[in-house]
Amino acid sequence: MKLQLLAAMALATPLFFTSSVRAENPQDLQKLLSTGECIRCDLVGANLSGAHLIGADLRDAKLQGANLVGANLEGADLTGANLAGANLTSAYVTNVNLKQTNLNGVNFTRATIHDSNVYKASMNDLNLTDADIFNTGIGIGGEDAQIPDWD
Repeated sequence: MKLQLLAAMALATPLFFTSSVRAENPQDLQKLLSTGECIRCDLVGANLSGAHLIGADLRDAKLQGANLVGANLEGADLTGANLAGANLTSAYVTNVNLKQTNLNGVNFTRATIHDSNVYKASMNDLNLTDADIFNTGIGIGGEDAQIPDWD
């Protein structure tokens, strides 16, 4: 009985400590949504699902783990941004500047990615399931994959 109790406690203990460590900065989120500009903003874990971020200036923004499901990022500038672990399922990523962006672990399932600049972007462990990619240097490859020089 004691062994079962200890096992149950060992399994349940992490559940008590799995609250969100950090959420986005509310002022930065409001700034982005009202002005379309948020350079170097803290939007870690932000819920931007379905957001219309057409032409948004998000250079050097922190967007790790952000929810961008169904977001429209057409023409946005995300140069130097950190999108590690972000969810861009069904997002519209056309004419987006992703130069030097951290895209590690990004979920691009069913995303439309056309004519976007990914020069020197970090792209490890991407999920490209059913993504529509055109004229963008993203693909299945590895160390020998070629990324076009857009400069």
